[in-house]
Amino acid sequence: MELFSEEHSKLLFAKEWLVAVDTRSSTPYLIKFSAIPTDLGCCVLVTDTKSVWGEVMNGQQLARRWRVCNQLPPGPEAEFSEEASWRKSVLELLTNSHSLGGIPEFSLESTESRYADLALDLECESFKWRWEVCYLGHKLSSELISKHLILPLISANYVAFTSSDAVGEMTNNDLEKAVDKVGRTARRSVDTHIKHALAKPSVATTLRRMTAMYNFIPTLPEITSNIETPSLDAERLLRPITLNPVPVSREPILPQASPISQDVAPRVPSPISPRPEESLSNKPAAQSDSATESDDDEDSHNLQQSKASGSTSVRDAGEALGSQLGLSQRSASGLPKARQEDPPSHDTTSQSSQPVRASKKPRISSSSDDSDDGRASTKPPASGTAVKRGTRQPIKRGGKRF
Repeated sequence: MELFSEEHSKLLFAKEWLVAVDTRSSTPYLIKFSAIPTDLGCCVLVTDTKSVWGEVMNGQQLARRWRVCNQLPPGPEAEFSEEASWRKSVLELLTNSHSLGGIPEFSLESTESRYADLALDLECESFKWRWEVCYLGHKLSSELISKHLILPLISANYVAFTSSDAVGEMTNNDLEKAVDKVGRTARRSVDTHIKHALAKPSVATTLRRMTAMYNFIPTLPEITSNIETPSLDAERLLRPITLNPVPVSREPILPQASPISQDVAPRVPSPISPRPEESLSNKPAAQSDSATESDDDEDSHNLQQSKASGSTSVRDAGEALGSQLGLSQRSASGLPKARQEDPPSHDTTSQSSQPVRASKKPRISSSSDDSDDGRASTKPPASGTAVKRGTRQPIKRGGKRF
């Protein structure tokens, strides 16, 4: 089977649309038929206004289809001229059948086909015929529908609404002249013609009401011949949109108290009794080391007191700790005597070399000699006697508060 081409479409431009209704599904099919005299073939175009199908047959295929549909035996071997004359007679009969007067004599029924997308069986009292058409695709189908149906209908509708006389009352000659005039204008400028044909109020509203009626719209629009130009003033819409400013409160914003910034009562560390050392050093360097270490301890203690001066609770806790330490020193039995005494000159030199510090707190020293009672003595040593001091243990205090 040959493909449907543009040449076949041109052959169908001069043919009328035929209407045949399917007896099975009640679907109306629009059919265009044209003979191809060059090879005694034919072509057909079928549509249901949604899809488009087509078929092209040469002379040999047409003769075979005719014999199959009418259950005729294969033709006897004859001369080519006799076969060609027979095929020409069949083509003329099909042309007469696909005409405005011949198509009403046929019944149409759609059936399934093993070789095509759609099969249409035509039958009358004298013979049968069968079309096996194939779908032409979306692109070609829309082009064929536009050229063969939509644009001609718009122009014919324009003729009907612009003629001074009713189309049904016009003679054939007058109607042909009116159609030719509109057609010549339409083919010169299709865009202008379509605009004038559908922009006429009576035409546009008539099509609107017909469309609503055809699709079961309950409220039908009215048909009118006069229209009013609506207001198209867009001055207000072209202005920039200004938003009303949000009033700002003039009341001062007070900071809210955070639960973290609230004063928390510090924990008072419990007094820890010093641990006794194994022995005291007999060398003179031990005293200078002890003095240096005590000075560092006192500096760190003064630094901690200066950082904690802003908090009253921390200062009270330090004073409470000092009173507890003084009580423990007064209750002690006495300081132990040094095992080895240095000469007075060495004590005077060491005492003069030490810097004078204000409000120096008594230090606690432990000795292995007090292991019996476990407490250090606070009794001051005899005058002119240097006391050997052991390694000072730092007093554990509470953590720093920031």
